[in-house]
Amino acid sequence: MRKMPIFAGLTCALALSGCSTLDNMMSDGFSQSELPAAIQVPAGNSVAMIGTVENGNVAWVCAQQDNGRYGWKFAGPSANLMDASGEQLGSYYGPPATWESVDGSKVTGKQLATAPAGEGNIPMQLVKANPAMGQGAMSGVTYIQRINLNGGKAPAGGCTAMAEGRRYISGYTADYVFWKAM
Repeated sequence: MRKMPIFAGLTCALALSGCSTLDNMMSDGFSQSELPAAIQVPAGNSVAMIGTVENGNVAWVCAQQDNGRYGWKFAGPSANLMDASGEQLGSYYGPPATWESVDGSKVTGKQLATAPAGEGNIPMQLVKANPAMGQGAMSGVTYIQRINLNGGKAPAGGCTAMAEGRRYISGYTADYVFWKAM
């Protein structure tokens, strides 16, 4: 079951195509004060879009690490970004991590920070977006936050020399909040 999102007080469902009441929405309940400081978006930006992942996957591969030991290495995500009514807004895939709108515009970015999201969950994340490729909903996106996580972690064990190259797919849910400069 999906846990209650941090921005549950929003009265407007945002789509990657935008929302005409962004100012009202910001005053209706979205507050970064409930998020760890490390993943808060700097002042001068406002929420532009929100995409929800209900059935995403994170791929992990068993590989030898720099220290000679074996461990699970992140191999990439695969998820559909949905709006509140269940319509697909875009997708998230990688590597490199790419968020793509159904209009074809897309962004990649650089991870700036993470914060724990609880046992068994991949971390919350703050990404600084690179300039968008193509014109559309992703044009002007400055930051992307990953919040409200459930799942996605690699298994605790099972990665040994005998298992090298083995892939593990971990399901997850999350919300991606896209920000643009004001």
